[in-house]
Amino acid sequence: MSPAKILFADDDNALREVVKNQLTGQGYEVDEADDGEKTVEKLRAGNYDVLLLDINMPGKSGIDVLKFIKENELTCRVIMLTGRVGFSIATESIKLGAVEYITKPFTLEYLLSSIQRVLAKE
Repeated sequence: MSPAKILFADDDNALREVVKNQLTGQGYEVDEADDGEKTVEKLRAGNYDVLLLDINMPGKSGIDVLKFIKENELTCRVIMLTGRVGFSIATESIKLGAVEYITKPFTLEYLLSSIQRVLAKE
């Protein structure tokens, strides 16, 4: 079985680097994007199992990217990441198809367990 492909979209370079190294070490194939526009480009070009998606990014927001995924009927499962705690944003994300919502800061163990849970859902 081939490793799950994960796209990590976040404008925090240091966080992307740490998470990418951890996920790669766990056997995942990881690609990254640092803004919403690049995220959409990568989603158009590739097929991902999971998208780790920050809500606040330059260009397009995470919500904009979620709308793109829904409009284009893409099958990747989305885990939203945000430093903003807000019920309305979480609710909107879930309505648009996100399967999990994680607030920052998070532990790598928690992120890994979320990815495993999301991949286990068929």
